Amino acid sequence: MEEEITSEFKKMEFSFRKEEEGEVLKKCLTFCINYQLSPSDLASSWEAYYLNRLLGESIIGNAQMDGFLLHLQNEQKEAIIKEEPHLHIYSSNDVDMILSDEHEETKEDILGTPSDRSGRHNSALFDSAQQTKGNSSSYGKPSDHVTPFGKRTSKFVVQLTVNNPPSAENEKNENKLENLDDDVIRRVQPGRRCSLVVHGSRPEAGCRFVYDSIKDRFNALENRIRKHTAALVATGLYEEPTDPTVALPKSVFATGMICCDGEGHLNEKSILLQSSVQHSGGQRVRLDLSKLNQFSIFPGQVVGIEGCNPSGHCLIASKILDSIPVSAPTDRDLPPAKKQAQDEEFQLADSPHNLAELSMMVAAGPFTTTDNLLFEPLTELLAYARRKMPQLLILLGPFIDSEHPEIRKGMLDRSFDEIFNLEILRRLKDHVEYMGSAARVILVPSIRDAHHDFVFPQPAFSIHPLDLRHQIRSLTNPGMFDANEVKVGCCTVDVIKQLSGEMISRNPKDGSSRDRMTAIINHILSQRSFYPLYPPAEGIPLDLSLAPEALEVSTIPDVLILPSDLASFVKVLSFGGRNEGEEQVKCIGVNPGRLAKGEGGGHFVELNFHESPDKSSISVIRI
Repeated sequence: MEEEITSEFKKMEFSFRKEEEGEVLKKCLTFCINYQLSPSDLASSWEAYYLNRLLGESIIGNAQMDGFLLHLQNEQKEAIIKEEPHLHIYSSNDVDMILSDEHEETKEDILGTPSDRSGRHNSALFDSAQQTKGNSSSYGKPSDHVTPFGKRTSKFVVQLTVNNPPSAENEKNENKLENLDDDVIRRVQPGRRCSLVVHGSRPEAGCRFVYDSIKDRFNALENRIRKHTAALVATGLYEEPTDPTVALPKSVFATGMICCDGEGHLNEKSILLQSSVQHSGGQRVRLDLSKLNQFSIFPGQVVGIEGCNPSGHCLIASKILDSIPVSAPTDRDLPPAKKQAQDEEFQLADSPHNLAELSMMVAAGPFTTTDNLLFEPLTELLAYARRKMPQLLILLGPFIDSEHPEIRKGMLDRSFDEIFNLEILRRLKDHVEYMGSAARVILVPSIRDAHHDFVFPQPAFSIHPLDLRHQIRSLTNPGMFDANEVKVGCCTVDVIKQLSGEMISRNPKDGSSRDRMTAIINHILSQRSFYPLYPPAEGIPLDLSLAPEALEVSTIPDVLILPSDLASFVKVLSFGGRNEGEEQVKCIGVNPGRLAKGEGGGHFVELNFHESPDKSSISVIRI
């Protein structure tokens, strides 16, 4: 049979390396026997493997056999899945989870500050994930080649912590595992299922987009100015705004949106204020901020201005109001009955929670490195989640990144939807099936997702199978939800980076200045908008005809998740309390960074919310 194998390979113009021919033929013979392949079938499979890997040379060596074996295993697995789509095929990942008898794994403490010990310990825990290839894609480099991601040294090391994690409860859980009599099979300890209420569901899947008109955009901006004005007037601290374009020698109060006089970036000489149709017919006036000690503004920001316009051509500001009071009502424009129906439709609570407590892990894509489509970072993140057992795993796109080199080349032999279903959803399905009914996963799409609608705001993914709908859910982008009474908001558009590039500011002369990232988070929440920038940055498919209310931050959340290409950070911010009788609200602003950066690993966030942002512990961890 070895002669037949050699003959079939020669027909396809492949040859064996002379010094390794005997050993390679023995392995090929084993493959034929184990997978019931004829010599011609084996040669055809090798040709597919050769073309997918772009190996370049037609000489077959022993070093390529491991990768070829993986390819054959994936072919067999996919064939079985097509015949029986509901069948779960156990891989070495499942065996590692169930039969791992490394006793020291149960002694891991809650992650604290980085140390040599924790770095070595976590590296040992997850080295097995690098050696496991059962769930790997058939794309990318051969398995005998260790990827740059696999060669990284700093694994699961805490880069930043806010508040020390409350380790007492977790240590008890770890000790329970240590005292199990059965050291062979370790079962996941059942956790408490978190409640989940999703707010709003627009835009809906399958909606028509890129049909917004100038009128739609104008009305959306006009509504923002009117709502902001109404909120300021409702406090009783400010009178009804006047027309800022009219010449008046005395000080007046006006509201409007910051605009740029031209197509370039905003600067102190090009600032305009566009007031509402109600107060000025939508006209613009030049805005002079030279008398202000400090300010921070950007195009699209709605502000209140106290100042005078002696000439009728320039409004000289003496005070700028860049935020809506916390107590101001700004709920979305939905009838109460409809809003309640939407919330109840997605409420997945088992029982009400009186105390706001929630454990979650947050990671943002890309979920695979740029040199392959093996999704190694996602595999290791899920392995870590199995150890830590958070109540909620929040994954933010892109999942199938349109900027990935392999996807941009267009040389894949599967559709984007197939890759998403096999590489993302199948992994998540295996994860929640293993973790049990208490595990919940939330997916948030990105405009960089090649398999999803390129529009913002963006509809949720259509998640199948429906039997896992209560464990794996998708939100709109942006989206808000409550979990165990903890309010969470998230948006995958890189608004932090875009606002940072457009924002101009002046710091006080005494040298005190506010951190730029803190200022950006403050702007987003003060404007009560997930995307307050207008005009939108280049490449953002903003469609204000779909669901402009979807961009509104209806209430200040406890946790605001805004993934960005900029460095990861966690900020605890305070709002309100400036005026007498106004309550102070706090929020945790989180940029988890990217799980994969280039050919290496990035970061994710582990967050344990306890009653309030001040008492919550947050860790930024390198994957």
